[in-house]
This record gives sequence, C-alpha cells and structure tokens, in this order.
Amino acid sequence: MDMETVNKVLQYLSPIVVNCQALVIDGKQAHWHVRGVNFIAVHKLLDKVVQHAQAYADAAAERVVALGLPVDARLATVAAKSTLPEIPDGFHNYDVMISQVVGQIDATLKVVRDAIGGLDDSDLSSQDVCIEIERGMVEDRWFLAAHLAGNQG
Repeated sequence: MDMETVNKVLQYLSPIVVNCQALVIDGKQAHWHVRGVNFIAVHKLLDKVVQHAQAYADAAAERVVALGLPVDARLATVAAKSTLPEIPDGFHNYDVMISQVVGQIDATLKVVRDAIGGLDDSDLSSQDVCIEIERGMVEDRWFLAAHLAGNQG
C-alpha cells in the first residue's frame, strides 16, 4: 500500500480512535453517576457501551498500526481532539445521562461515517473496519435510546 493511502487511513481512523477513547472515559463517568428507576439496566448497559467503545478504538488503532503508522490516543490528545459533547458533572437521572451518551455516540458516528465515505475509493479493508464500528455503535445507540421512548409522548 502506498504512503498516500496509509496517511489517508490515519487521517480518517485517528478521529475514531480519539472519540471512542473519550466515549470510554465519559461512558464510565455516566455509569458511575446515573440514577433513577432504570438504574440497574442503564448502569449495566453503559458498561457494555464502554466495552464496545474500547473494542472499536482498538480495532481502528490496530488497523493504522498494522499499516505502519503510530496512533496518538494519549489522554491529553483525546481531551484536545475529541468532538464529543461533555457529560455533565455529578449525579443525574437516567434520561439525562442517556441523552448525553447518545449525543456522544452521534458525534462518534459522524466521524465513523466520514471515514466510511472517505475510504470508499482508497482502502476497502480500512473502510470495512469502519463499517463494523458503525454497525455496532448504531446498535448501542438504539439500546440506549429505547430507554427514552416513554419520555417522548
């Protein structure tokens, strides 16, 4: 694979790694501070979202590294480059936390979908990694958002 293509993969997959790592950190924050009648279900579901986000970050990072380039997912880099909206500080009802995490998943899906489109004509294997991430994130989003369905009269 030529260096131009490898650099393009890095350009598209690095934001996925950064946002997924931010989702891991913020998802745990939400997991620890969620409250309300759906506490146990949402608490456990947020742990699944965190586990999945870690796996997605790993898949994207390992694809870049396998192509010979380094990935920067250090805490300072994640804090500086993440495009996720902030999770509120402290304890919050489940609907607030779910809305915030769904917003974070949406922000991550944007960079994932940008990568899918951007890699369409250059590296189908890297695009396939992104498609798998998108598929899983959409399912996580659905599971979370389903808890809000009763609140949207």
